[in-house]
Amino acid sequence: MGIALTRAAQWTAAGIGVGKLEFTPLNVSLLNSIIKFVEYVSSKHPQEAALVFREPLEWTSKLEISAFGSDYQISGKTVVSKENMDGNPLLLFEASTGVIKVSTFNQLAKLLEITPKEKLKETQACLEANRDPIAKMLGPSFATVEGEDKSMLHLLEKVKKGDQDPQAEIQMKLFLLLQQLDMQLLNTTLQKISQEVRLNPQAVKSDVQLLQSFSGEGDKTVLKSINYTSEYEFSNGCRAPPWRQVYGDICYLIINTHDTDTLYVTCSTAGVFLNGGLMKDSEDIIYDRNGDIYKDLITFLKEKSLTFAENLTQVQQNFALQKKSPSSRKAQRAEVPINEELDQSEKFTDYQDKNKLEKKKTSSKPKTRDTKKEEQSYVKKNLESSHQLFSKDDKTQMKDQDPDKIKQDKGTDETVATGKYRCKAPQEKKHLSQRASRASGISEELSESSTESEEEQEDMDRQQESNTDLPSEYWQIQKVVKYLKGGNQTATVIALCSMRDFNLASETCQLAIRDVGGLEVLINLLDTEETKCKIGSLKILKEISKNPQIQRCLADLGGLQIMVKILDSSNKDLKCLAAETIANIARFRRARQTVRLHGGIQRLVGLLDCVPMLSANLSAEQEKDIEVARCGALALWSCSKSKKNKDAIRKAGGIPLLACLLKSPHENMLIPVVGTLQECASEPSYRLAIRTENMVTDLVRNLNSESQELQMHCARAIFKCAEDEETRNLVRTHNGLAPLVKLFSKSDNKELLAAATGAVWKCAISRENVDRFKHLRIIETLINLLVGQPEEVLINVVGALGQCARDHVIRAIIRRSGGIDPLVNLLTGTNHALLVNVTKAVGECAVDAENMSIIESLDGVRLLWSLLKKPNPDIQASAAWALCPCIENAKLLLNLMDSTDEALQEAAAGCISNIRRLALANEKARYK
Repeated sequence: MGIALTRAAQWTAAGIGVGKLEFTPLNVSLLNSIIKFVEYVSSKHPQEAALVFREPLEWTSKLEISAFGSDYQISGKTVVSKENMDGNPLLLFEASTGVIKVSTFNQLAKLLEITPKEKLKETQACLEANRDPIAKMLGPSFATVEGEDKSMLHLLEKVKKGDQDPQAEIQMKLFLLLQQLDMQLLNTTLQKISQEVRLNPQAVKSDVQLLQSFSGEGDKTVLKSINYTSEYEFSNGCRAPPWRQVYGDICYLIINTHDTDTLYVTCSTAGVFLNGGLMKDSEDIIYDRNGDIYKDLITFLKEKSLTFAENLTQVQQNFALQKKSPSSRKAQRAEVPINEELDQSEKFTDYQDKNKLEKKKTSSKPKTRDTKKEEQSYVKKNLESSHQLFSKDDKTQMKDQDPDKIKQDKGTDETVATGKYRCKAPQEKKHLSQRASRASGISEELSESSTESEEEQEDMDRQQESNTDLPSEYWQIQKVVKYLKGGNQTATVIALCSMRDFNLASETCQLAIRDVGGLEVLINLLDTEETKCKIGSLKILKEISKNPQIQRCLADLGGLQIMVKILDSSNKDLKCLAAETIANIARFRRARQTVRLHGGIQRLVGLLDCVPMLSANLSAEQEKDIEVARCGALALWSCSKSKKNKDAIRKAGGIPLLACLLKSPHENMLIPVVGTLQECASEPSYRLAIRTENMVTDLVRNLNSESQELQMHCARAIFKCAEDEETRNLVRTHNGLAPLVKLFSKSDNKELLAAATGAVWKCAISRENVDRFKHLRIIETLINLLVGQPEEVLINVVGALGQCARDHVIRAIIRRSGGIDPLVNLLTGTNHALLVNVTKAVGECAVDAENMSIIESLDGVRLLWSLLKKPNPDIQASAAWALCPCIENAKLLLNLMDSTDEALQEAAAGCISNIRRLALANEKARYK
């Protein structure tokens, strides 16, 4: 209830004096919900309802003594309840002062029963006098505070000590009920405000400019004048001072009508209303609202000025008539009454939109008469007649509204400071990011704006075409985003919380946020000084940035640059969220480049520096440091797919820090660390560092982990590092070969199987490792994997067999296990890497005569010859080397040389000569 009153209720006297609850539909809904809650607790939770408050709720009541019944004792002008606690009454009412004190929920419920017609007023007075009622009910430790709320933890500690405070359990139940009420009130508030149509600076500005066009001293003008109190316009379109923008104020107007006194008007996101006017002897405004709130400026003026309504109707009718043909115009003049009110959908403020619509129709459909010129002449005629009626002051003010000046003001990179709430206009940020990605120049700026218009139109068309197929969540998110754009700090936090309740992993929700400009708003919030807004925005961005389309949009909008700056924040939650979001976005080349160019690599490496992983009794702060390091490693993992980023990580001192984190016992830390290392291990400098920093030991140790993902990354790291002989020896020395072979049993996980077989392949380059594999009986397992596996597994399996087949014992095992047949069958494949490894394996097997006879019977020699025609030089070289042992074992040609047939002898000699020339050509090509 304390949070709802602080964040959701609408109070007057914003920040000045004692605030009062405004009598608005939203507040009435909140008050009714609180009344129902009091009655519910009294009837359904008797123990909690009887709990005596630490301090009684005290307020000034307008009740009469006669309202109290038999449950109360009346003595003079004092009323007390018959129920008491230690002699103190649970309800006390002093009629002379009107002060009433209530100490339990039971007494609150009874008080509401005896005043059925005054329930709302009494509840309102109670809440106005007790802005934090929970603190009075349960004690100061339960007061509503900003930041982390530890009151529940304190209460749980008390419950554990039940012998010392027997009422602690009842207090906890009551506190939970009050928290449920808070959440219910916040959700109700959000539902109501999400349904409201909020004003924005652009809509107000359009209304004002159009009204100024039709204002003057003539009787037919809609107004005498309408002017801003301030000519300065902030980059977000507001003219209200920053300390008023946080309350939703957009601008203040001074309006002179034909039939009323001067109107001093406030335009805010909630609507349009009269304010207190100007202070005496000062140009300052009395900001307090004086009257009802109207949804827009036109509706407000229609209500306040009868002349305005009549003249506006006449202008609307003239405009409607102007669009008709001459014959239809005459007919309509005879049929339409002068004072008939047009439909609200064709109100005066839609004038410009109708012009655009007519222009569009003109271009798409031929007309018999030039209506476009007719409309332009009509507008020009009206504007000229209205401008002739302007006073000199009005003309001066119109000059101040020069479009070039407005454009210049909007183009400046200005920050709007609203207390602690500092932000940049989303549209301005969009323009800046687009200009940064294009070449400079006036012509390009012009083409940029035109391109934006075309893209926006395409998006609108696409959205309209797919409207019928979109689920309800799409439109609900649009409402929340629209409110997020126009709300103050409180509304922004509520809207962010509501947005997180949606399934942000759904593509529909992600695209809904993008389509209505939600990404610009969320990025804009990252520039504020309000930590809660930043955290809420980053939590949403972290979830939706897993979508590739969202990733590119965020990069285009300049989101990465802001997130990189957040990495310098002192708030560790912000660092974690920013790093995780960067990890999601930096999955394509341009995003990784942006992170590097804006100093993101150095900052991310700095996050890795934390306490030793194996330290005992870590404090909460140290655990948070470890979480920051984990998130930093995640971001570096994504960035490390770029060669330049790998160099940047090394130069920033990332290798020793990664080596330190590699000793962590936590899998969630090890996965991004090992992932980063295996990405970087393609560089010789990293392979050297992994070897010298003794990281091979940790990689081998983690092969025995229960996490298959961690095992896969460790195997991939070994696969890349085992290019070096010393690393292959270290893997064997630290008993890493057996865990690699053990991973073959997890054949369902193809990624893990590919990583394990790849590591075995590279380790088998060393003869000592082949001997160890022979004892581990790996050959039979590899042969079984030659059938029914994806190509990435087959490449590694065949490569491992080719390295192991250099041993004559293993060649015999391959033959006895039926491995030659599947190897020859793979010669008909198309994958280049697989063909290179298969030809090597077949060539090694062909060294043995028995194997050679099987290869000949399977037509393997012909298949090897056919591979010489492949355009890939690696395949040609491998096939040529594979043919060498085949030819050595093919004694048929030599036998033909002993034939008595001279023609047959010449043919055999020519064949041997051609083979010799091919071998020489291959040798030359090898050493070029």
